[in-house]
Amino acid sequence: MRNREPIAEVLREWLPSFGLVLEIASGTGEHAVYFAGRFPELEWQPSDVSEDALASISAWRNEAALPNLREPLRLDAGGEWPIVAADAILSINMAHIAPWTATLGLLDRAAAILPEGAPLIFYGPWFSDDVTTAASNLDFDAQLRSRDPEWGIRKVEDVAAEADQKRFRLVELRSMPANNFMLLLRKMSGCR
Repeated sequence: MRNREPIAEVLREWLPSFGLVLEIASGTGEHAVYFAGRFPELEWQPSDVSEDALASISAWRNEAALPNLREPLRLDAGGEWPIVAADAILSINMAHIAPWTATLGLLDRAAAILPEGAPLIFYGPWFSDDVTTAASNLDFDAQLRSRDPEWGIRKVEDVAAEADQKRFRLVELRSMPANNFMLLLRKMSGCR
């Protein structure tokens, strides 16, 4: 939760003025409540694959009682999605604690449901050829891979290359506190 305010400041620049934001892998639901409160003009759709997370999201949602915060959806980033349209997609801290296939699935489904120009936003630790990697991120990556060999910090260039095949372009890579980054990808024309 310590990262929510810096993320919200960037989202204020990157999100559309109105519409539906689909949050992938919402976890406990605390971010969803915070962002729905910060952006009352947007509908916020939390989601997660875990039943425990869905229960937590529902509890946070019920306590907050925000009119623009929807009931959470069970959604596997790498599987089929129970939603057919969104105006923006946000994924916080998912890419490194899920198999690469989950990120590839997210890109694939995002291409199917986002309109031209819509943002696809990632937040978390990332490696990049253009940025010196912090020692703490190298240690974190090793720790993740020791827990599950399919996990690990991803390279910005790898996700950008895969996104390009889905007609997304990496528009901005923004450095964030605690050695994290936000990636803004936008859907280009000719896809939907």
